[in-house]
Amino acid sequence: MKQTLELRLGQHLAMTPQMRQAIRFLQLSSIELRAELREIAESNFMLELEDEPPYDEWGADPGPERGGRAMEDLPEPEASLRDRLFWQLDNARLSEREHVIGAVVVDSIDARGYLDASVDELVETLEDLGLGAGPEEVEAILRRVQRFEPTGVGARTLSECLQRQLEELATDTPYREPALVVARFHLEMVARHDLVGLRRELGTSREELDGALALLRRLNPRPGAGYAGAPTEYITPDLRVLREGTKWKVELNPGTIPRLRINPLYAGFVRRGSHGTENQSLKRHLAEARSLLKSLGNRTETMLRVARAIVRRQREFLERGDEGMRPLVLREIASELGLHESTVSRVTSGKHVQTPRGVFELKHFFSNQISSPNGGAASAVAVRAHLRRIIEGEEPGRPWSDQRLASNLEQAGFPVARRTVAKYRESMGIPTSNERRRAGAANLNASA
Repeated sequence: MKQTLELRLGQHLAMTPQMRQAIRFLQLSSIELRAELREIAESNFMLELEDEPPYDEWGADPGPERGGRAMEDLPEPEASLRDRLFWQLDNARLSEREHVIGAVVVDSIDARGYLDASVDELVETLEDLGLGAGPEEVEAILRRVQRFEPTGVGARTLSECLQRQLEELATDTPYREPALVVARFHLEMVARHDLVGLRRELGTSREELDGALALLRRLNPRPGAGYAGAPTEYITPDLRVLREGTKWKVELNPGTIPRLRINPLYAGFVRRGSHGTENQSLKRHLAEARSLLKSLGNRTETMLRVARAIVRRQREFLERGDEGMRPLVLREIASELGLHESTVSRVTSGKHVQTPRGVFELKHFFSNQISSPNGGAASAVAVRAHLRRIIEGEEPGRPWSDQRLASNLEQAGFPVARRTVAKYRESMGIPTSNERRRAGAANLNASA
């Protein structure tokens, strides 16, 4: 083999520690960032917090005379369903890609233990995170999550939840097979107490049907109910939107981030031209402090740029509410500001803005587009708001079906399918037309 030397030119991006720090700061919420900055300030003597309270207010042991309790006397917090699922996800044998998909799935499971999003919505969420995954791949990871404890978790319907629990039972469990058939196809007949029709559909004896129903009653229709609820979280908005005349102004909430500065006394000890070990240590800490302050400045600037771009596009929402929300995707903001979509995603995740309409996560302002025949477009948020207004305007006792609601939306310029109307209605917690009719009749009888 002949050995040769050749010269090649190429370009590549090296991820420096400063770049990694800047990216990490972007994705941290204000609470997480405050904790990290305090930890960094304790390890770098060149940094000091300008607004740190006295030590005895936040860090000292209160002692018995002040009503303090030893740490070992405090009860351990109960694990929530979310904590339990993420613990199992972290211990599952998954690739990094599969773990990200699993995290999105687990994050979409509500307190009852049910999946609160469709597979298509999970795919869209993964696209926003920069991970292209097809429905089949997401469905495969969902099936893995559905094998986690508690049994039945991650189901999309009551039928699926009960089926998962029955499938985990031993195959020789009495009445398991007829119970599976009932859970899969005939839960509505059980709800109507149509036992005669149910026996006819199953072709079983009364004893076998009673055994199957007894087995179903022993299952848990809410697998997440036995776990501690999510801890109460108090949101401190990172940004504020204020109206000044006819314009909207975006500003940083100064109370979210502790003010850091370089300690002038220690910085003055750095001697130029000296190569001593002590002076090199001072220089290194000073360089790290300046790099951190620069990363914080970049985070603030990027947050303000992204928030201002969002406000420019969602002005109608600020003035009219949900019906004024226009369709918006991460790509639009990224293209306007010359940023990568992943950067916009990091900025808008976990960051909240206070507006005259309330406090919202920045991701709230992004919504899928629904096109109309005349070439216009509306956001899914606006369609939901319009749907709610139509339902609130129904004649008492005569609610409209999902098909009629879809027709009304189409007349208003929002062409959506009946199943889309049903999905939006369920997401807003609005019952079916039959349930609304029964509720209306009950109210009329009560007032008579």
